[in-house]
Amino acid sequence: MSEIRMGTASGRWILLATVLGSSIAGIDATVVNVALPTIGSDLGEDFAALQWMVTGYTLTLASFILMGGSLGDMFGRKRVFVVGVIWFAVASLLCGLAPDAGLLIAARALQGVGGALLTPGSLAIIQAGFSGEDRARAIGAWSGLGGVATAIGPFLGGWLVESVSWRWVFLINVPLAAVVVWIAVRHVPESRDDAATGRLDIAGAVFGALALAGTTYAFIEAPTRGFGSPPVLASAVLGILAAVAFLVVEWRTAHPMLPLRIFANRQFSAANAVTFLIYAVFGSIFFLLVLHLQVVSGFSPVGAGTSMLPITALMLVLSPRAGALGARIGPRIPMTVGPLLCAVALVLMLRIGPGASYILDVLPPVVLLGLGLSLLVAPLTSAALTAVPDHQAGLASGVNNAVARAAGLVAISVLPAAVGLTGDAYSDPPVFSAGFASACMIGAVVLVLGGILAAATIRNPAATRDQAGPERVHPMHCDVAGTPAAPGALHEARSGTPRGRSDGTQASSKKPGQPTPVPVSKQKLLEH
Repeated sequence: MSEIRMGTASGRWILLATVLGSSIAGIDATVVNVALPTIGSDLGEDFAALQWMVTGYTLTLASFILMGGSLGDMFGRKRVFVVGVIWFAVASLLCGLAPDAGLLIAARALQGVGGALLTPGSLAIIQAGFSGEDRARAIGAWSGLGGVATAIGPFLGGWLVESVSWRWVFLINVPLAAVVVWIAVRHVPESRDDAATGRLDIAGAVFGALALAGTTYAFIEAPTRGFGSPPVLASAVLGILAAVAFLVVEWRTAHPMLPLRIFANRQFSAANAVTFLIYAVFGSIFFLLVLHLQVVSGFSPVGAGTSMLPITALMLVLSPRAGALGARIGPRIPMTVGPLLCAVALVLMLRIGPGASYILDVLPPVVLLGLGLSLLVAPLTSAALTAVPDHQAGLASGVNNAVARAAGLVAISVLPAAVGLTGDAYSDPPVFSAGFASACMIGAVVLVLGGILAAATIRNPAATRDQAGPERVHPMHCDVAGTPAAPGALHEARSGTPRGRSDGTQASSKKPGQPTPVPVSKQKLLEH
């Protein structure tokens, strides 16, 4: 395809469809976090249920997002994108109508499957439809507009919770999805990778999902059921066995979803190890902070949600400069200093207590966190993508996104119980305050370790890369999304390297000498 130009009617329709489609998932991540205390109170559920409402979505998204990109390449990117949007809308409807927490959690898991289909497809459509300078401009517009949508999410979610009902946090996705489907069907051309003839790695996807589900269940339910209870033990054993089976399948199959040989690249492995540590902290802290502001500090849902907006603003303004800085001096220093700034921000969050002032207590750590993320995320993304050959950039981006998602999933499953946030803790301000303080200190330590690991293992590849110059990384790499869910929302966009194939190769329309477009993340950070 690759013939559509920016500024034309066709180009505008494609941008509108892809921005709205990917924004549905990004907005959903942020608004759900804001609504959690109200949902828990309305349904009479404990803290474990709130954890499942977040991890249920992240679990299926992390499990199937690589599969989603491969499906688009094989069966048509527009087709899979539209299926993903419809799937997400139906699951959102089920969430909004769910009479109890069990059905809500199940519907959230279905939402994750829809997100895994539509997220890679949104960027894949742009990469296939535009070429050259127009492709770079289209990705920039898609990423920037997606960031704006993500920033609106917390305010919209807080307003819906306060003025209407938490159920509309999910129901609002339905009319938005209908608009996206209409535009896509009428105005978005189809594309596929004609070379993508490999078989789908169904066994790998199933074992990967079982591994994440088993371990997540064990971590979340152990504090209430007991570590020795049969369900917890059975799920832990299932998770471990499934993880082993996943590794065996990925090593032996001809068309693996996750080619393990890519981790033989030390720079790539190091970048993903740093990603795991850092996004584990971001996933858990953003989840807890929005609750803490409402439960302990008395913020309204709108106030808690919008309190994170400075992070999004700072990343929009500073991430391009951080990316340029990383291209000049290499990623090691930004990846070392960024986590240390974020660690200081978490220590400052200890000041956020009952009756906290937004200006004096909340804004300083939020601004410092935004500065740290702005410095860190673009170089981290670049380090992961430039560590591998150009033809594997799509695979590298998808793997890096999956690592970030899995890190947040594990952290949200483990950290709350480790700091005493179980049962009815979210309705007990003193208990929640103590648990949040412990979580901040643990998170600060992990971030320091992440910075040390980056300093010790990340090399600056600029001098050894080909002389065509460093690949350019767009500002909005962060999904673990500048608002509470920003880490996840922003990172979702990155997930989409839609052109990566299950066998680890990547079809490309890149002409000789043309820079390889780097898939962008709307937020690795939040879901977050």
